[in-house]
Amino acid sequence: MAHGRNAAPVDGQVRLLTKVSRMYHERGIRQADIATALNISQAKVSRLLKRAVTQGIVRTTVMVSPGVYSDLEERLEAKFGLLEAVVVDIESDDDERAVHSALGAAAGSYLEATLGGGDRIGISSWSQTLLALVDRMRPFNVGGATQVVQLLGGIGTPEVQNMAQRLVGEFARMLGAEPVYVPAPGVVADQAIRDSLLQEAALTEVARRWSELTMAIVGIGSIEPSNLLAESGNAFSPEDRERLLAEGAVGDICHHVFTADGTAVTGDLAARTISIPVENFLAIPRRIGIAGGLRKREPIRGALAGGWVNVLITDIHTAEVLAGEETDGAGTESRELTA
Repeated sequence: MAHGRNAAPVDGQVRLLTKVSRMYHERGIRQADIATALNISQAKVSRLLKRAVTQGIVRTTVMVSPGVYSDLEERLEAKFGLLEAVVVDIESDDDERAVHSALGAAAGSYLEATLGGGDRIGISSWSQTLLALVDRMRPFNVGGATQVVQLLGGIGTPEVQNMAQRLVGEFARMLGAEPVYVPAPGVVADQAIRDSLLQEAALTEVARRWSELTMAIVGIGSIEPSNLLAESGNAFSPEDRERLLAEGAVGDICHHVFTADGTAVTGDLAARTISIPVENFLAIPRRIGIAGGLRKREPIRGALAGGWVNVLITDIHTAEVLAGEETDGAGTESRELTA
């Protein structure tokens, strides 16, 4: 750099931009005090700070904290058209219980940071991940929602029924919201029984609440049931599972079953299920799916492909597999899913 007489004079505006920027960003001086010190208006200080950014004098660098995977989350959001993705750090050898715990804790933090108080939230009741969420949440100081509505019929064995009601009730209590339960089984013997139950006043009221939801929080199930669902009396029967697998089913949300490309599987089972209707569920503006682990990768992928959820909270290993997958021209996978 040249010095002395031959040095080109520095533009006065550049000098002022630099001085104001250093005072504000490096020394932490308030804009009003900068204006007083330099004998200019506060409005001009604000304009100078904006110009310093546009001219490259001030550049913003975001330091990503350990355990935050912003780049991976953005790749998932772009690939699957998600409103938001949350990627949770786990060890590669963590068992399902540890995965549930990590996802539940992350989901609790996410809700604490994003709930504004006016939401009407639907929640699925047969999810070990959602039980982990409730176990790890702290009560909101200010109401986090107005209602928490059960999305799927829940009468089963007494022990597990108590667990499902605890999930809905405790979640509502944490948010300072009104709990609304579904007083019916998840799956009944035939369509006539289902249709009859849906005509009862209590279920008619629940159905009205389903149509008014602004958010859903759901687990993403596999066709082979979790221990909780298997014990509840609401799991698919062996005959139903065999039929669903033959039709290409890979997972379910609130007992609505879908294939690998996200297409809903209709038929006898759907006609016997007491759950929020598919069209009502898909109309909910924010649908948060919380799931992870090796056993859930195919169900998660199907749920994303079909647009069943538009917010995903999952573990880092599942996220890496999903973000890195490529498809061939026919839309099928070009490589095997790896652990």
